Amino acid sequence: MSKTLGGVFVLALSAALSGCTGTNAVSDGSGGPQLKPLDTASTGLLRVVDRSPAPTLRGETLDGARLDVAQFRGKVVVVNFWASWCPPCRAESASLVKVANDNVASGVQFVGVNIKDERGAAQRFDEVHDVPYPSLFDQPGVLLTRFRKLVPQVPPTTLLIDRQGRVAGLFRGGVTETELSGPVQALAGEAG
Repeated sequence: MSKTLGGVFVLALSAALSGCTGTNAVSDGSGGPQLKPLDTASTGLLRVVDRSPAPTLRGETLDGARLDVAQFRGKVVVVNFWASWCPPCRAESASLVKVANDNVASGVQFVGVNIKDERGAAQRFDEVHDVPYPSLFDQPGVLLTRFRKLVPQVPPTTLLIDRQGRVAGLFRGGVTETELSGPVQALAGEAG
């Protein structure tokens, strides 16, 4: 199973965050709803009818500016949870930068979420890796907890959000340019 399909399967299983009920919901015995595995398209993305709204994501960037990801509604948003001390984050950085640069003209916006890190170390990481997109600074991990049923609480994880603000895909662990490009381009090609 590809990393994207595996990520989507994990997304489907852990999507209790979406609060789904009805025919797709089953109990896991703990009282909380769990979703059955969802069908995905050949792109590895969740089918449009199976997508749920992404949690609110806003705060202060590494340079102190305010950022609300909702301002990018109408664009495909790629959210990468990362930390400067994380070896897989360092390894995937060039791939993220390449896909971000290659797809900006297609209406794709990347946003990082730097977690459990020191601001200076995170800023140096961005400079060294020539990161062209903003990162929210989440030293205490508060933003990360909004995604706790969806995103592992350790980096890296990359979340794909469609033009309507719905979660469309998920990569757990480091991601390569080859793995990320296809799903991002498929989302960018969807009607807004």
